[in-house]
Amino acid sequence: MIKLYPLAAALLLFFLGCTKKDNMEYNVGQEWKYKTRPGEENSILKILKIEEYPANGKVIHISINGLKVKDPQHPKGTADKISHLPITEEALDQSVISIKNDTRQMPDSIETDEYSYWKKEFDKGNAGVFSIPVSEIVNVMEKFIVSGDYTK
Repeated sequence: MIKLYPLAAALLLFFLGCTKKDNMEYNVGQEWKYKTRPGEENSILKILKIEEYPANGKVIHISINGLKVKDPQHPKGTADKISHLPITEEALDQSVISIKNDTRQMPDSIETDEYSYWKKEFDKGNAGVFSIPVSEIVNVMEKFIVSGDYTK
């Protein structure tokens, strides 16, 4: 008879080790491995900015590189990057696996421009913050890009 206890213990330790540690904090410029969509296992998310809002709590602004998002407007038919996404800390905690790079490289101008646009719309009440895991956000974004309907 095979003893399942060691296997169960190993799986439990693996899954406990696959999320952000309680003592690990997010910092601007960090790059994280996260639970991706199939085929995007090499994509990385980067922390662009961290803010606190009374209604939303901690909001972490991220960009994602290494995607394969269908985009009929892109010359290659797919986009490999989303320059800015605002996400709750809780949703990001559900998504990250491990830190890839903690050099804390600052965001580039495209990422900061996208943040500025979001912030202006957020202040007017026309933009929000994602509270679902990153892979689900990418799915939602892809549906909007393919449909061309950005009003939802």
